[in-house]
Amino acid sequence: MNINLRPAAVAGMFYPESAAALAKEVGRMLSDAAQRPRFRPKAIIVPHAGYVYSGTVAAGIYAPLAALRGTIQRIVLLGPTHRVAIDGLALPASSAFATPLGNVPIDQLAVDAIKDMPQIVVSDAVHAQEHSLEVQLPFLQSVFGDFSLLPLAVGRATPTQVADVLERLWGGD
Repeated sequence: MNINLRPAAVAGMFYPESAAALAKEVGRMLSDAAQRPRFRPKAIIVPHAGYVYSGTVAAGIYAPLAALRGTIQRIVLLGPTHRVAIDGLALPASSAFATPLGNVPIDQLAVDAIKDMPQIVVSDAVHAQEHSLEVQLPFLQSVFGDFSLLPLAVGRATPTQVADVLERLWGGD
């Protein structure tokens, strides 16, 4: 299988580049996070700065979700664009995202479900150096293990445009 891989762009800057160091740091933050009552959220909001700034807050949000490991199949990840302006929501052309912890496959069924929408564009340029989505991946990999990803970099898009995309993908728990 030929993988069109989007390489890790901010490893070594926003989080450790070494797989061992990254796994240790994410593991430490998750274990240090206060355990909250278990819940099954449909959506969460997590900060996306470098781990030194927001890692413990992110860990506090992700840690309680560990009880859902094995039940989550697809994660739809939305993050703002910081480097490349775009109208709408951008999908990458790549088939997987890389982190030092391994590759996360892009959910092609989800891509196919939304690619006909006028607010959806495909742009590797938008994703190439974008950190807002990438910094979530090591937490997601540590908490959920195997899952498929639908990464959407959100540029100039109205709330209705975003809601329409989510509505199309929303089904199930």
